[in-house]
Amino acid sequence: MPQHVPSPLRATLRRPQHPAAPPPVPRRITFLAHRDLGNPAAGGSELLVDKLADGLTRLGHQVTLVCGGPAAFRDYRVVSAGGAYAHYLRARSVFARQVGETDLLVEVCNGMPYLAPLWHRGPTMCLVNHVHSDLWGMRFGGPLAPAAQLGRRLEQWALSGRRQQRSLLVAVSPSTAQALGALGVAPDRIRVVHNGVEEPGPVTGRSPEPLFVAVGRLVEYKRIDLLLRLWERVRPVTGGRLVIVGDGPERERLERLAGPDVTFTGHVSEAEKHRLLCAAWLLLHPSAVEGWGLVVTEAAARGTPAVAFDVPGLRDSVVDGETGVLARGESSFAAAWCSLALSASRRAAMGEMALGHAAGFRWERTVRRFRAVACEAYRSASGTGGYASRG
Repeated sequence: MPQHVPSPLRATLRRPQHPAAPPPVPRRITFLAHRDLGNPAAGGSELLVDKLADGLTRLGHQVTLVCGGPAAFRDYRVVSAGGAYAHYLRARSVFARQVGETDLLVEVCNGMPYLAPLWHRGPTMCLVNHVHSDLWGMRFGGPLAPAAQLGRRLEQWALSGRRQQRSLLVAVSPSTAQALGALGVAPDRIRVVHNGVEEPGPVTGRSPEPLFVAVGRLVEYKRIDLLLRLWERVRPVTGGRLVIVGDGPERERLERLAGPDVTFTGHVSEAEKHRLLCAAWLLLHPSAVEGWGLVVTEAAARGTPAVAFDVPGLRDSVVDGETGVLARGESSFAAAWCSLALSASRRAAMGEMALGHAAGFRWERTVRRFRAVACEAYRSASGTGGYASRG
C-alpha cells in the first residue's frame, strides 16, 4: 500500500529546487597591502590592517594578507609577494598561486595601487588611509617632478576609474572621504570607518618638568624638521625637553638639525610609548597630512592633548579647542605650544576632554564597522543585496 504523504509536503516535493544562495558574509577575506606590521617601516596603516585582520579572524573569517617585504607570523596568514616595490608587479601571480579563491579582496591603496579590479574577477573593496595628491610632489621634487605627476594621475585613475565604479571604498576619516570625492569618486561608494585605539591600561605619572613628545615615522611629510625649527622659538619660553619617537630615512638629517634638549629614541616598545604619552605635557604633530593621525587618539586615551596643524586627518582626530589645538600656520603652532605649556589648568581641562573623546574609538567597534561594509560589498557583488546607507 503506498505511503500517505500530506498534501503540503507533496507540494513541497514537487517544487523545483534552486541553487543555494551565496552565504551572507565573505568567509574568506584577502588584504593586499604594502607592508606587514612586522616591517621596520610599518606605521599607522599597517597597524590598522593588522587590527582588522586579527579582529576578523576572531569573528570566524579566514583572513590572508599579501604584502611586500618581510612577513611575520600572525594568527592570520601572511604571504610575502617580494620586495618593497617589486611586489606591486608580483601581487597578481602570488595571489593566484598562494591564495586562489577568496570571497572578498581588499586592496589597501597607499598611493601606489595594485589595480586589483583589472585582474580580480571577484568582489573587491578599497581601503584608503589618505589621498597622496600633495605628497607626490614632496617625495619626487626637482628633476623627479614627472614621476610625481605620473603618481598623482595613476592614483586618481585607480581610485575613481571606470573599473572601480562598482566597488566600495573605505575611508578612515571624513577628510579622506572628502579627498576621494574631489577625485571624482561618487559619494554613495564611500564608507567611513574610523581607526580605533587600545584600552591603555593604568596611566603612569606625568612628567614634573616640561616634556613634549612627537611620534611617527621620520619621513618628509611628517615635517619633524619644521618642529625642530619651532622648538628653537619655544624652548626659551617653556624650557623642558622635546622627545622624537620613531625612525625612518630622515633621521640622520634631522639629528644634525636638532638643537639642545632634543632626544631621538628610534623605535620604542609599546610599554615605553605608553609611558612617554602618559608623561608628556603635549603631543606635537606637525604632519602635512594624515589619514586620521592614530597617535593623537593614543595620546588622548592617556589624557594628553595635542597641538597639530589644521590639515586633513588631524582636523578629524583633534577637536580644536577641546582635545587640543589646530594651528593654521607656524606662528600659531608655536603660540599654542607655548600657551598650553604655561597653563597647567588649560592642559588638564583639555586632557580630560581628550580622554572622554578617545573612549568613543575602540578597535572592536572599528572591526565590526569594517565587517559590515565588507558584507555590503560582498552581497552587492554577489547580487544578493544593494549598497546600504553610507556610514
